[in-house]
Amino acid sequence: MIEAKDLSLTFTTADGPVYALSGVDLTVGEGDFISFIGPSGCGKTTLLRIIADLEQPTGGAIHVNGMTPSDARMARQYGYVFQAPALYPWRTVERNVMLPLEIMGYSAAERRERAHRNLELVNLKGFERKYPWQLSGGMQQRASIARALSFDPKLLLMDEPFGALDEIVRDSLNLQLLRLWRETQKTVVFVTHSIPEAVFLSTRIVVMSPRPGRIIDVIDCDLPKDRDLSIRESKRFLDIAHRVREGLRAGHSYDE
Repeated sequence: MIEAKDLSLTFTTADGPVYALSGVDLTVGEGDFISFIGPSGCGKTTLLRIIADLEQPTGGAIHVNGMTPSDARMARQYGYVFQAPALYPWRTVERNVMLPLEIMGYSAAERRERAHRNLELVNLKGFERKYPWQLSGGMQQRASIARALSFDPKLLLMDEPFGALDEIVRDSLNLQLLRLWRETQKTVVFVTHSIPEAVFLSTRIVVMSPRPGRIIDVIDCDLPKDRDLSIRESKRFLDIAHRVREGLRAGHSYDE
């Protein structure tokens, strides 16, 4: 689904070059749930934005579903979930979810059908006519996920969508996201700062170093796909979390 070879990105600033990414090699298979984890400023979001064609690499090559990121964007191959829900406050939840479909020219009937189907998928059935300010933070983020899924992309890119939520809400949304991933069979690339979240959600975890971002380790999460929160007490879960921590320490992430 994604293949990056020797990928790098250097930003030019008034204070000199900023080396954001260096020598990134990565392969993401169809149906994978991949988490990027590393310290703040390590290039996790930058790498996600390169996949989405929101940033242009200065070196190396990347393909998304066999095409350039630009072509993948034009072909609507991915949906993007930002750190903040980014919902228009003057539009109802239903009309926020329908916005990409309006831009793409879907009929009114098709827009409504897709909005209702995806709102039901994220457990927001009955909230179609509410406004974003009438919803909790977790519900707003679920609405943004429904919007990203509305045009049925093959790939879901998620930039730390639950980072601002409290632990109880975050646990609930992690469970819902796993269910959604199993039901839709999408490929998911997920940015997080949380080791337990990365281990709980992922099929593989990509551990990144401080800037310039490099891949320190790629860790297989061979936990059952059908997981609940109790698995976080298992020896295998704790062993994987320990390896993630060791990877971050090897990359000197704790020096930041």
